[in-house]
Amino acid sequence: MKLIICILTALSFFPSSSKNTEKVLLQKTVQKTIVKAPTAIDRDSIVAYAKDYLGTPYLYAGNDPKKGFDCSGFVSYVFKHFDVNLPRSSSGYKNLGTSLAPEDFKVGDILVFYGYKDKTVVGHLGIICEANGMQSKFIHSSSGKVKSVTITSLETEHYTKRFYKCINVL
Repeated sequence: MKLIICILTALSFFPSSSKNTEKVLLQKTVQKTIVKAPTAIDRDSIVAYAKDYLGTPYLYAGNDPKKGFDCSGFVSYVFKHFDVNLPRSSSGYKNLGTSLAPEDFKVGDILVFYGYKDKTVVGHLGIICEANGMQSKFIHSSSGKVKSVTITSLETEHYTKRFYKCINVL
């Protein structure tokens, strides 16, 4: 009997476990409702980062700045740095995103081009670095004469003829 009284007396000094449980549940509920707003990616930062790789050699199927890039390897590498995961192959862009009107092109948008031989297959990509509609300039890894990451005007006949769409992935 004395043992039971001692235990009851000792328990009276501790707060109720149900109150502690309520407090913990309340804290967890508050923690769950606090959500960080997504951080906007600065489009100029994307272009500045991409320009760090100007002159990097073209390499078919390349996605490593130490070895070289192909067009989709370059685009996916740049955007991955900003935690944006994109298809690794240019063909993965055919049905990606919504086409933008030229007046809505922005720095950091992706230009998608048909192949130079087959106008039904996506064959090239680039990132807009100077937005000006169909006179925009874009940075890309070119397999052409330059054979490296370079900046080209969209208004050149070679790219105007192959233009498929421009998309915003941000």
